[in-house]
Amino acid sequence: MKGLELSKAYFTAHGLPVLEQQFPELMPYLAAGLAGSGSEVLGFDDEVSQDHDFEPGFCLFLPGEDVLDRRTAFLLERAYAKLPKEFMGFTRSLMSPVGGARHGVLRTGEFFQEKVGAPDGILTLSQWMRLPEQSLAEAAGGEIFYDGLGEMTRIREALSYYPEEIRLKKLAGELLIMAQSGQYNYNRCLKHGEKAAAQLAAVAFVKSAMHVLFLLNRVYEPYYKWSFRALRQLPKLALEAELLEYLLTTDNEPEMAEAKYDVMEGICADVIDELQEQALTEAICGDLEKHAYSVNDRIRDAEIRNLHILAGIND
Repeated sequence: MKGLELSKAYFTAHGLPVLEQQFPELMPYLAAGLAGSGSEVLGFDDEVSQDHDFEPGFCLFLPGEDVLDRRTAFLLERAYAKLPKEFMGFTRSLMSPVGGARHGVLRTGEFFQEKVGAPDGILTLSQWMRLPEQSLAEAAGGEIFYDGLGEMTRIREALSYYPEEIRLKKLAGELLIMAQSGQYNYNRCLKHGEKAAAQLAAVAFVKSAMHVLFLLNRVYEPYYKWSFRALRQLPKLALEAELLEYLLTTDNEPEMAEAKYDVMEGICADVIDELQEQALTEAICGDLEKHAYSVNDRIRDAEIRNLHILAGIND
């Protein structure tokens, strides 16, 4: 069973009845679901994932102390702690403080402050530019099972994806890195006899290409160990995942290098086709660098457009 399914079933069977019976007057102020860190939030958990932090549980989100005071929060924490320790063959771990870091009673504002640096989820364009993408994926991922106040849902919807100006800036920067590392530097490193440097170029190309594919699909790229799994599930260009994996897992001997370069050029061509499909570029050529600057030119906000083209790259 997937962790998200387990969480929802546990809430429906035990959490919701307790809240309705013991705290009916609080129901309009509460939200419950599973969000934050953990493979189960993204639906990427499997049997291996069950060796740690896998248990029946859910997050109970509360508004600020001006709405629900500390005593009320304590009563909810105590009620959560008393929920059944075993459910569908899984056992809850002992957690301290009550609820633990991933499950239990949380303040909505504190949750979003930790994830994105803003308790109300309202971000400046500068904050959008600098935030680690996996943090945004954690804030907007998972599922909310119940939302009496609507606050949790509203904030998550606002964080569901980058503003278009930010998407374009990040896209332009990653396209430029793809061009420099794959179309240019990979072969030049090999000509210099620098096989290790050539592999670094291939890695840089793969990392940027992956990010480009997520940006073109308007999907946050998750923590790196889940990137390929998420890539294979994208609506568009998901088949590129196999080609990118090939680039990472093959060496740079002469008999392989030419084939790897051809794969890079093929990925670039597919990306250019999608850029044109989305009307994001006016360049008409196979040089991805020209498309990068064309995408940057489409940014309407002059301040963002005039930043260095790599300003949206976080690593």
